[in-house]
Amino acid sequence: MHILLIHQSFAALDEPGGTRHHELARSLVQRGHQVSIIASPISYLTGAKRSDQHTFIVRSELEPGIHLLRCNTYHALHRSFIHRVFSFFGFMVSAFIAGLGIRKVDLVWGTSPPIFQGITAWLLARLKRVPFLFEVRDLWPEFAIAVGVLTNRPLIRLSKWLERFLYRHADRVIINSPGFDAHVRQRGARRVELVPNGADPSMFDPADKGETFRRLHHLTDKYVVLYAGAHGMSNDLGVLLESARLLADQSHIQVVFLGDGKEKANLQAQAAALELTNVSFIASVPKEYMTGAMAAAHACVAILKPVEAYKTTYPNKVFDYMCAGRPVVLAIDGVIREVVEAADCGIFSPPGDPQALTQAIRILAGDPQRSREMGLNGRRYVEVHFNRPLLAEKLARIMEDMLKK
Repeated sequence: MHILLIHQSFAALDEPGGTRHHELARSLVQRGHQVSIIASPISYLTGAKRSDQHTFIVRSELEPGIHLLRCNTYHALHRSFIHRVFSFFGFMVSAFIAGLGIRKVDLVWGTSPPIFQGITAWLLARLKRVPFLFEVRDLWPEFAIAVGVLTNRPLIRLSKWLERFLYRHADRVIINSPGFDAHVRQRGARRVELVPNGADPSMFDPADKGETFRRLHHLTDKYVVLYAGAHGMSNDLGVLLESARLLADQSHIQVVFLGDGKEKANLQAQAAALELTNVSFIASVPKEYMTGAMAAAHACVAILKPVEAYKTTYPNKVFDYMCAGRPVVLAIDGVIREVVEAADCGIFSPPGDPQALTQAIRILAGDPQRSREMGLNGRRYVEVHFNRPLLAEKLARIMEDMLKK
């Protein structure tokens, strides 16, 4: 089977960002399938171009059976929300043109966000007369409205109409969190499958201490509290920065912000104004180097704004933290809290509360033995319930079933 994936923010394993789709594509190839991916050359984390692209399409083979096409599009992704929308619409058009040239496709796989690329995937599937699989990774535009990013009423109406259209016209809808199920069904999805976020245990070694990463970033002899991921509006990292200020009396605790995003410069400026010496900012690294970064941590933080809609999410980073064998400080309520508590792999801290977050970090730093136990609990739980290679097999069976029907 030849699968065509439309994914504007796709990141390969040697690039910073979420690599879930590269990992899934690799598993699909191992089952005998071929995967072609149409993506943007702009990093969604940094907003920078990945290369000096002068042609409309740059083609590469990530590995045998996985072909990547990066088609040129509007590059001012992080300048403002309007510029981001221009980027989304630009990719929608350029990906469609690129997709027309890919032959002998058996299934088109669209993914959201951004939701606009779903139209490209749907249209290509219909023109090629093949099944359309629509993947929902975030409830867009629900989340964008909830945090105040999307306020334009005509655009909200258009986005909600588009969301319902794609749910109704997809041959299957897959979701990565059980919290999304009711939402997509209420808006017209007919056949919904859960393929949750997870992690690949082979990528992480809980026994690794990350000494190279610690030396490189001057973290030797520090108790490292790591946040790894996007530095955006939704991530509420100002709360973690305030927590670092409250921890200033604990000179051995270092709070590390690893990643990039629109809010990073503001966070760095705030940390400098507060003269925080217990905070480190490190640029995002490819997934292949994340193992060392997480191994260097003693505890890892997952945090989102205290927004009701975020109770539905299964953030990828939580499963990576668990797989690395590190205890989770979880400032996110809802379905992911249920996972962490079932695994007994961390401490819940109410979102938006820096004092509670500080207390959770103090508890873990003060009890190294219990912290290690929590970390190993999380690792074992992922191996059984959220093992990405096993989840990829489920995805493959869904696709194979769609093709039969």
